[in-house]
Amino acid sequence: MTLPRDLVAEHPGLGEWAFLTVYRGSIAHGTYMPNSDPASIDDKDVMALCVPPREYFIGLDQFGSRGTQEVKRNEWDITIYEVRKALSLLAQGNPNILQILWLESRHIIQETSAGTLLLDSRDLFVGKHVYKPFIGYARAQFEKMRRVQFHGRMGAKRKALVEQFGYDTKNAAHLVRLLRMGIEFLATGELLVERPDASEIVGIKRGEWTLEAIEKEADNLFFEIQRALMLSTLPDRPDRDKISNLCRQIVEREWGRQEFEAGF
Repeated sequence: MTLPRDLVAEHPGLGEWAFLTVYRGSIAHGTYMPNSDPASIDDKDVMALCVPPREYFIGLDQFGSRGTQEVKRNEWDITIYEVRKALSLLAQGNPNILQILWLESRHIIQETSAGTLLLDSRDLFVGKHVYKPFIGYARAQFEKMRRVQFHGRMGAKRKALVEQFGYDTKNAAHLVRLLRMGIEFLATGELLVERPDASEIVGIKRGEWTLEAIEKEADNLFFEIQRALMLSTLPDRPDRDKISNLCRQIVEREWGRQEFEAGF
């Protein structure tokens, strides 16, 4: 799978400004189900991190909405973060972006030297602070799973699965995966992005678990993640000054690259 060339050309945050572009979500977790599968409800999720030109830092121009740009086309679901927004989310332990630091190399689409610098600095973002965002995201998935509310972005196939099984299987799969990843991270300081339990997660998405089984597993995992927090030997939180310095290095390195490639 490669990104459509016209999308890359249309969005400089995916093109000349990008310093790291990766697959995330089900592709990175090893749980992707192609559209040809009757039970597939997966998008092709991509995340890019970028450094816009200098005028976005010292003028009135802004990148996207508060440093974030979303691009959706057909099965492609792309999120682009400006570097300062990205590192802020990483420092907070946001599960959706933190996982990009522990990806398998085949899931990295594009990487400049600044991207390599970020990946090599992943230990800066390790800490017990991840407990709150992981538990918060998991609880949100738990509530969505049980609420069974249809919304505009939910496709017909997903609605049909909800009606068939009586709960949202995609939310259930996210719930179990997030809690397991949080437990592992608090114990080791590393994220297992490509899931060793991928076949089980796919089974949840297919509705092979009853709602009662999901709720029982969730209860056990909520208990285990609290226990993992108490036993964790990770630092309490990242060093914000070091992350701020890393951000400056990335920006300076990317401006140098962009200006060189532009022939300045």
